[in-house]
Amino acid sequence: MAVQGKDPLYGVTIDGRYRVESRLARGGMSTVYLALDQRLHRKVALKVLYPHLAQDPKVVARFEDEAINAAKLSHFHIVNVLDQGVDGEYAYLVMEYVPGKTLRDVLAQHGRLTPRHALQLMDAIVDGLAAAHAAGLVHRDMKPENVLLAPDGRIKVADFGLARAASNHTASSTLVGTVAYISPELVKGEPADARSDIYAIGIMLYELLTGKQPFTADMPINIAFKHVQDAVPPPSEVLPGLARDLDELVEWCTSKDPENRPHDAEALLGELRHIAGELTEKELDYGASEDYTTPLPSGPVTLDHGTDPDEQIHSATEVVPGATEVISPDAAATSVISPGLAETQALATPTNASSGESRRFDDQPATPAEALPAAAAGAALTPRQARKKAKRDHKQWKKDAQVPLESLEKNPRRKGWLWAGLVFLLAALLGTAGWFFGMGPGASVTIPALHGESAEDATARLDELGVAAASSPIYDDDMAAGYVVGTDPEANTTIRRFQGVELLVSRGPELFSVPNLRGLTLDAAESEVAEAQLTLGETTEDYNESVPAGEVVSQDPAPDEELRRGTEIDVVLSAGPAPVDVPDVTGLSAEDAENQLTSLGLTGEVAGEEHSTEVAEGLIIAQSPSSGQVERGGTVSYTVSLGPRMVEVPRVTGRQLEEAKRLLEEAGFVVEVTEGTFGIIFNTVATQDPGRGELLPEGSTVTIGVV
Repeated sequence: MAVQGKDPLYGVTIDGRYRVESRLARGGMSTVYLALDQRLHRKVALKVLYPHLAQDPKVVARFEDEAINAAKLSHFHIVNVLDQGVDGEYAYLVMEYVPGKTLRDVLAQHGRLTPRHALQLMDAIVDGLAAAHAAGLVHRDMKPENVLLAPDGRIKVADFGLARAASNHTASSTLVGTVAYISPELVKGEPADARSDIYAIGIMLYELLTGKQPFTADMPINIAFKHVQDAVPPPSEVLPGLARDLDELVEWCTSKDPENRPHDAEALLGELRHIAGELTEKELDYGASEDYTTPLPSGPVTLDHGTDPDEQIHSATEVVPGATEVISPDAAATSVISPGLAETQALATPTNASSGESRRFDDQPATPAEALPAAAAGAALTPRQARKKAKRDHKQWKKDAQVPLESLEKNPRRKGWLWAGLVFLLAALLGTAGWFFGMGPGASVTIPALHGESAEDATARLDELGVAAASSPIYDDDMAAGYVVGTDPEANTTIRRFQGVELLVSRGPELFSVPNLRGLTLDAAESEVAEAQLTLGETTEDYNESVPAGEVVSQDPAPDEELRRGTEIDVVLSAGPAPVDVPDVTGLSAEDAENQLTSLGLTGEVAGEEHSTEVAEGLIIAQSPSSGQVERGGTVSYTVSLGPRMVEVPRVTGRQLEEAKRLLEEAGFVVEVTEGTFGIIFNTVATQDPGRGELLPEGSTVTIGVV
């Protein structure tokens, strides 16, 4: 968050060009301000060293050198260095201003990221770092606070070279760098190079995957010692189920020995992209919650997470006592080995036991001086020729070793003693062999049947037979834990006592974790269950308003329970929303019918309009379907009455009765006949009511008088 009005530099123009507008962050070595470049009229990030550092000429000189080197970098994933200088007591660095968030903000918001998002972020970070390493620059202070995420998706690494410049100011017993990400060699005061950045990248990857740092302690120096003494644990210890490739990648980057890490960011980038391409979609999205969204940058960049803007934030860079000053990679020592002596071996020569003199063969030099020409000659041989020569020399040595140095003179007394010694030796050997194979370790024994016995009892029985027993735990679904499942070799096998027996001791049944099947289709659920070494059991269906049809609503047993291999998991599949009873809306107005259908989750639709002599105008005559059930969201169509049809009354006076009735009935009227005073004589219509030309509703009654 930008802070205004609480800093002495607010409103000050540095070097006649950069006007400080607000403070963005404070770190262990500098303060970062948002400033306006009054010459080019653009926003810039202005980093100003603390006064005690700016007063050290060596620090300022190193600071300027590193700024010049960093300014040579032009890469999409690196914050550009635009300018640097010294204005009185202020040593400053001008950088590209990147609005948005830091990677630390993203971690604070989400806790941890999925492997997919972590690898995407690390790809950009390592890509930028690779460009710096290729240019001979080492960052020395890689951490989430130095990774900026712009709202437009740009990812930038910031603060190249500042840690090295500040290290020039520290005493010989201190080191500079954020202690949570510092490499073991820096703690021990050894030179920093690209592999020190790789170590910090490994710690950052661990934090992205787990949401926490691998080492914590009350004091920064204790964390530094943990980097030297303790191995970084695999991320899967915090989040079981993470891909093994991710554990191995963190382990590779955070090896205690720099020789065992990637030699620079370019080497790491290749492996990073290889792993990202090899992981499955499930492995890439492992651990994502249902409400997880991609952490897109938004809001202004802030490196300061304290509540008080004036509070000193020391998370940026720590100065830890107890180590030696960091020196540049080019100061590392180089070992030079003489080629002629690089592969020289010293072999002991045979000794003459009788004379006490050492024997020396012509092809074996006795002194280093004599060995040098031979070594030089050997150096001229090809590897294949050298191997052949070594074999020839060894054969000749064996042949020469069999030739006595002097012939033995015949001595009968010595010959007698020799025979006596041989007889005694033979007797001793026979006696020892008899004991060894009869009662000793070489005696034959038959392995007893130990199946079902406790491990203690089985060991005791073998001990009585003089046979050593070793235990190997195995899972067994039938045998209780601690009891013998079998032996190796098997029971009733004859062995020598010294061979020993391996007891296969049951650990009980192997238990498997029940997967979460909710929201999966039946096929996907069956695949998950099979992968977990379990079996899909009974499948039923039930209506559900929120889960789409065909997906799992619930399961029994519940997720994460530990069960034996092959245990059945029953699932309930959604049949979709429950059907709705169709209401009778005939006789209602179209508006009332629509309201009633909507309240039930149905839709009303006017199918047409008809005249009706029975249903008033505007009311519903009929509907489809008229009854039964339909799915929620279904449609009920209905016909609206136009009321009765209006018909003009025809003239029927003067017509015969039958013709008059026909005309009126064809027009839709009901005919009522009245007779004259003297009855019906002429069968002719004399009067009609209503009269000709009047409009009446269809079905109305017309009265005619007949004479």
